[in-house]
Amino acid sequence: MTSSGSASEPASDRTDPRAALRADCGSCFGLCCVALPFAKSHDFAADKNAGTACRNLQEDFRCGIHARLRDEGYRGCTVFDCFGAGQKVSQITFEGVSWRERPQTARTMYEVFPVMRQLQELLRYLTDVLDLPRAAPVHRDARRARTDIDRLTRAGADELLAADVPTIRADVNTLLLKASELERAAVPGRKKNHRGADLMGARLRRADLRGANLRGTLLVAADLTGADLRAADLIGADLRDARIEGADLRGALFLTQAQLNAARGDSATRVPDDLTRPEQWSAR
Repeated sequence: MTSSGSASEPASDRTDPRAALRADCGSCFGLCCVALPFAKSHDFAADKNAGTACRNLQEDFRCGIHARLRDEGYRGCTVFDCFGAGQKVSQITFEGVSWRERPQTARTMYEVFPVMRQLQELLRYLTDVLDLPRAAPVHRDARRARTDIDRLTRAGADELLAADVPTIRADVNTLLLKASELERAAVPGRKKNHRGADLMGARLRRADLRGANLRGTLLVAADLTGADLRAADLIGADLRDARIEGADLRGALFLTQAQLNAARGDSATRVPDDLTRPEQWSAR
């Protein structure tokens, strides 16, 4: 399939660049529930192979246990974010025709979905860069990269599958690093560098991590209660079960909704304006 269905793009996506980077499950053919595999574990109640529909997927492509995912043992689903890849593949790449309506396209659709997700994630980070005033020296390159990647996401399935995503990601990462350094340089004092560190279960209660480099840091079950994470670079940081009750994440760089959903916060946790406080925090 080679055509582009840009006419199917919601008007809101054209006026709000972040709208197209948020999952719209109502416009998706349940791709994360079909294309991706998962194994029975703490995060999933059963095994599922790639290309096989989850047993909870309904005929209308909605999840039959969406309101009870954590209770039913599907915690992993609650922390997954496709960055809008699902609706883009469904409505633009395949022009609104589902894998149920046209089974011969199913395999290609499933292969395109993870590629699209990576590209959408990069678009999200580049959009973040353009919102950072101190990163102005790289704004032109970031804008150009975003335009090129957005154009690719609107191409046909063949072109998407042929894309050299690792090279695209490496080029974007160079821009993200520069933007991060420019933004964090304005934070006074010496900034901590924990890039790629294993801080699983670390005791960082009330730690001053303003402007810290936490790129790719393993923070699973770490105690960040009351920590100051303003302007900290959190791209790729693993926050599963990290305690962030009362932590300040305002202005944290490259923080995603999926990372927030995976962490344990409460009503006192301060989050960036463009992210949503997870529902499961309401009981805390």
